[in-house]
Amino acid sequence: MAATRLYLDWNATAPLHQAARGAMLRAMDIQGNPNSVHGEGRAARAAVEAARRQVASLTGAAPAHVVFTSGATEAANMVLTPEFRMGRTPLAVSHLYVSAVEHPAVREGGRFPKERIGEIPVTSGGMIDLTALEAVLSAHDKASGLPMVAIMLANNETGILQPVDEAAKLVQAAGGIFVVDAVQAAGRVAIDVEAIGADFLIVSSHKIGGPKGAGALISRGEVLMPKPLIHGGGQEKGHRSGTENVLAIIGFGAAAEAALVDFDGRNARIGALRDRLEEGMRLAAPDIIIHGKGGARVPNTSFFTLPGLKSETGQIAFDLEGVAISAGSACSSGKVGESHVLVAMGCDPKLGALRISLGPTTTEADVDRAIAALARIVGRRKLAGAAA
Repeated sequence: MAATRLYLDWNATAPLHQAARGAMLRAMDIQGNPNSVHGEGRAARAAVEAARRQVASLTGAAPAHVVFTSGATEAANMVLTPEFRMGRTPLAVSHLYVSAVEHPAVREGGRFPKERIGEIPVTSGGMIDLTALEAVLSAHDKASGLPMVAIMLANNETGILQPVDEAAKLVQAAGGIFVVDAVQAAGRVAIDVEAIGADFLIVSSHKIGGPKGAGALISRGEVLMPKPLIHGGGQEKGHRSGTENVLAIIGFGAAAEAALVDFDGRNARIGALRDRLEEGMRLAAPDIIIHGKGGARVPNTSFFTLPGLKSETGQIAFDLEGVAISAGSACSSGKVGESHVLVAMGCDPKLGALRISLGPTTTEADVDRAIAALARIVGRRKLAGAAA
């Protein structure tokens, strides 16, 4: 009998949570359009608004400040725009500044032209260079428009947590707009949009055990808002037109609520498993390089390099062992290329790196199986080297 495969790629997507699955199955009986005024429509609207409250609770936001989208990429493209309104008054944003380790959905700059996108370097430890950010903001020409800064809370490859609260103070002092990509942080570290000082947060359903195809742009208030990306019937208070994806939104809400259950205990357990994994990998491969190990990270992520082993080769080797891991971000249609995150950290990208990301259902036995798989891969490499 073939061994059961082991899934350790939770940063790419989390398996559908049972709470989300159950909520969606029940929601299939909801017939109405949430924008219709009849009873069926009101039932659909009530379900959407319940999910809005659940997602808001995960981020410390007011429910009225949650705008549902088709995913985090749409939310990023919606908020990363030169055109804003302060109430009814147009507000110009002249330049976008992003960290060098941002996810491509943010790094591409949304609706900003390329010449109006600046990159903020990070340290060798993968943290945004706050001194460089302060210098850029000080030199920004406010007469041309406001600056916007977009920084991720947790890096999707390394798991490194960024000092977004400190960055927020610099952006506020410069009179700018601050956007935080919280996609990989949601459900793994406590998030409070007010405490962070972010004007906008981006979150995704399928990273926390909800269905794919749902996300949200969360604002700190309702006065400052970007020009809509999708125009039409004016749903989501005019911020995002199109009939809401009721089924996905309900699953998103259920997953958000489930993510708050035993939050501290669950993440402490996952963090202990990640430490067990890294200790075992170091014993199996003493030359392993674990990126970001010395700094603050989300508890579930390990991003590592095995000198002499290419990313694609390593990923395939683990896959043949029945273990699903990744070579970094799962955002390029399966392509395995050089990591821009490693480049930004001053590492040789040709070394390559692999990412193991754990989840709530990961066990000690799963971790030990991954370590054993690595040991076999390392052993085969040694034999091949000896034969050569």
